Amino acid sequence: MPVQTIENRRLYRQVADQIENLIAAGEFAPGDRLPPERDLAGKLGVSRATVREAMIALELAGLVDVRTGSGIYVLTPQRATTEEKDAGPGPFELLDARRAIEGGVAALAATNATDAEVAALRTALDVMQREQASGADSEDGDRLFHLEIARATHNALLLRTVTELWEWTRGPMWTRLNDNLYMRGNRPRWLSDHGRVFDAIRRHDPDAAQAAMREHIAQVKQQLLNVVDENG
Repeated sequence: MPVQTIENRRLYRQVADQIENLIAAGEFAPGDRLPPERDLAGKLGVSRATVREAMIALELAGLVDVRTGSGIYVLTPQRATTEEKDAGPGPFELLDARRAIEGGVAALAATNATDAEVAALRTALDVMQREQASGADSEDGDRLFHLEIARATHNALLLRTVTELWEWTRGPMWTRLNDNLYMRGNRPRWLSDHGRVFDAIRRHDPDAAQAAMREHIAQVKQQLLNVVDENG
């Protein structure tokens, strides 16, 4: 019996492949509106977040057009889509990983942070405030804040892990989500969330730091899911 490669595809990619096959078979023609994401999630037995990730993958492949507040429409394929088969972790998968890991990182930072490291966190918050005031699209301050927290754990493995998690936010899936759905109106709230994390670390309160970080990342995910609801 010949040995076969074991297939281990991401769940959102499996959903995207199903819909791509339906489009190729003519079940959905160019210009058709796909069923609402909530309905697709129910029929496929997956979460709304997974369906949203699948739609981002299909959009990257040039197969659908996501129109916020209107729906998702089938496009005429312009090119082969095989190059888009693995675009890395989905945005919601990434947020779940960050919530699980960075909550504990914040708690350890609250225990171990020196005065100099607390000052570095304050500087990162200042960068975020300047970016927000200027209307910049950059997330440099946000990324710096989270990496400074990881650095304050005094644990090189955790710093490397958080750095790699944030590197994924430069991938095509997260970038497309930001391009289409990132809500600038939420940035003041997210800056306030970071302020609560900072205050807990400054007070050396690990329980409060962990809770504030986990709540912040959960809120980011929920706000992005709310945008999914606007698509139907």
